[in-house]
Amino acid sequence: MNRKMKMKRRFLTKGKAASVCGAVMALLILLLAGCGKPVLNDGVYSGRSEADDTGAYGEVQLTIAEGNIADCRFVTWQKDGTIKGADYGKVNGEISNQAYYDKAQLAVRAMDVYAQQYVATQKLEAVDAISGATNSHNQFREAVADALEQAAESR
Repeated sequence: MNRKMKMKRRFLTKGKAASVCGAVMALLILLLAGCGKPVLNDGVYSGRSEADDTGAYGEVQLTIAEGNIADCRFVTWQKDGTIKGADYGKVNGEISNQAYYDKAQLAVRAMDVYAQQYVATQKLEAVDAISGATNSHNQFREAVADALEQAAESR
């Protein structure tokens, strides 16, 4: 074989070896990516978000069973300590601005949606924000992160 053919053959062999090494590395990365999930200890954990600019905040209660999210409850609180519920968005018990009330009630309904999505997907990043309820979504994420930190630490 001439020198040019030997170099070409050596290049192809090195190229194949590099491809195999690259594939093995990619496989290892994929396998190890699953190891990044924290081990969640069974139990019931509560988490709380920071207060927003109005003083409102969210609280979550997570039930962990067999390392998975078995149940999730989420509520948001007004600055005065009342739960955002059917009266949220009313002024003195009356609906004075229908558009404002409707938007407030969208946030109330979003609490259950966020909790249900989280249990169904088991992934916080898979919980989609609902248009008009992004503050609630941010509070939900913060409160869940707080509860998960406790679930991962308790032993």
